[in-house]
Amino acid sequence: MDRLIYTAVSGMADSMIRQRAIASNLANAQTIGFRAETFESAPVTIKGQALEARAMVTTGVLGADMSAGAIIETGNPLDVAINGEALLTVQAMDGTEAYTRRGDFSISASGALVNGDGRPVMGSGGPITVPLDTDVSIGPDGSVLVRERENPELPPQAVDKLKLVSPQGSPVAKGTDGLFRVRGGGVLPVDEAAQVQSGALEQSNVNATQILVEMVEAQRLFDMRTKLISTAREIDEGGANLMRI
Repeated sequence: MDRLIYTAVSGMADSMIRQRAIASNLANAQTIGFRAETFESAPVTIKGQALEARAMVTTGVLGADMSAGAIIETGNPLDVAINGEALLTVQAMDGTEAYTRRGDFSISASGALVNGDGRPVMGSGGPITVPLDTDVSIGPDGSVLVRERENPELPPQAVDKLKLVSPQGSPVAKGTDGLFRVRGGGVLPVDEAAQVQSGALEQSNVNATQILVEMVEAQRLFDMRTKLISTAREIDEGGANLMRI
């Protein structure tokens, strides 16, 4: 009987992990550049001395679906959508490099270029800063261009360049802060050929309809496994009653 309960409980734990990942994906269906979290379940058999003693399931969040999201035109010169698979480098809370596809930039009061999460955007030599009271735009190659408002007839000048990196050949993992990092540490190489689309943003790649279906299925699985424990209790009570006769 305890085998049945162990199996059901491990299944319930699997359902809870699924529901957490699904809820996170659903909550970020409108987040710029968000990549849906992926998870996988695998059966695990715990062997006893002579026979298989337990049949359980393990589930974990593996990473993220790196497929591209839809691109929408915004007309904002500080918005960028990254073409291809390149990632944008930002500075994480601990000062290290991390990666994202979120390109809704703004200029802070100190002149720092930050994205929609408030992360400083990294350039060729560290966080990018621009002169205040200038018009800032982003070139197709990631160049950060500024134009003096007092002399609008002058051509814009490049002050830095977005650090666009390639994840090819380097497995990356998504952290709890929503940023990507190289598994085991390290930094990704610069992708010199990467291009961006200025005045546009890449949407989340979460398919809201599909994620709702997954949520319903996960809830049904959880209910079925809960009922399995209830059935095991009824069987156990029935056996105990027979022993008392």
